[in-house]
Amino acid sequence: MSAFRTHGRGHLNGPVVVVGTGLLGTSIGLGLRGRGVPVYLTDPSPTNQAVAVDIGAGLPLERLEGEAPELVVVAAPPDVTADVVARALADYPDATVVDIASVKAGIQAELRDRGADLGRYVGTHPMAGREKSGPVAARGELFTSMPWVLCPTPETRPEALTTARALAGDLGAVVAEFDAQEHDDAVALVSHLPQVMSSLLASRLQGTPLHALSLAGNGLRDTTRIAASDPTLWVQILGANAGPMVGLLHGVREDLNRLIGTLENPTAPGARLDLAQLISEGNAGQARIPGKHGGPPQAYSWLTVLVDDTPGQIARLLTEIGEIGVNLEDLRLDHSSGQNVGMVEISVLPNKHEMLIEALNDRGWRVLQ
Repeated sequence: MSAFRTHGRGHLNGPVVVVGTGLLGTSIGLGLRGRGVPVYLTDPSPTNQAVAVDIGAGLPLERLEGEAPELVVVAAPPDVTADVVARALADYPDATVVDIASVKAGIQAELRDRGADLGRYVGTHPMAGREKSGPVAARGELFTSMPWVLCPTPETRPEALTTARALAGDLGAVVAEFDAQEHDDAVALVSHLPQVMSSLLASRLQGTPLHALSLAGNGLRDTTRIAASDPTLWVQILGANAGPMVGLLHGVREDLNRLIGTLENPTAPGARLDLAQLISEGNAGQARIPGKHGGPPQAYSWLTVLVDDTPGQIARLLTEIGEIGVNLEDLRLDHSSGQNVGMVEISVLPNKHEMLIEALNDRGWRVLQ
């Protein structure tokens, strides 16, 4: 099945039952409640459920009082998702049931083996999250403009697919439709492999002297950011998607062996060319990542503005850039080591670069190109 993308059209009426009140389940509840959709919550953890209720993500499931839900969203860990989906299909015979687990093919196969009603089931995966977990980290806008993958089965009824699409649309997501195995292969590359590489890199920092780590800049922070993710969740994700991951890791191992062999004799004939090719291959791959709003990749121009490390300086800078009439494409923050100065790295369209530098200099900002 080929993938396509559309902005979902939201039209859920509810009620919606959310099974699981972690980060994603609670965020779904908050987002739907914000659109006036009635939501009911249940979780094996009474504490998680109570927190999600307290922050406004929905009401306890027992308050549903016999009303038939339009949709059941299973936000359970991957290793129990099939069990929870099968139970929901049996408990709510008139409802569409979706799950939001990060792997799809194995769950779909298990449900088929059980003889579950796949006509009312749609496997889905919102490509959104945070390093933090649990209901207290939830945000109703978490899915805004983020991809939300639908993986219908051949048996999925059109009305069930429409309901699943409406869920993503109501939450502001961009809908994509994939075959289940196609999805698992894709997320292994764009989500699961980055997590593993980030974790492997961060693990090298254990025992590193603090004076060495004091030299770290945004490069290390950027590449290790997701290493702070929940180990328990990732054990389940990687185990469930082991096949595609093994193939990718074999490729990484080949590249590492190639690099090691080259660096063992970096002055050998052809060694420098091989190093340049390796970096160039990375350039080519990075350039294929979709740009802003999912559009084609686009080159931006970067500049760095030095700001005093005092309250309100960054807000004033951003306000003045808006007054100048320039749209920011990206922004990063760093600090000058040993000095009370912040560095705001800003990317803009190339045709705005020189004009912005001149305008900021005129306003007294210290700009580095």
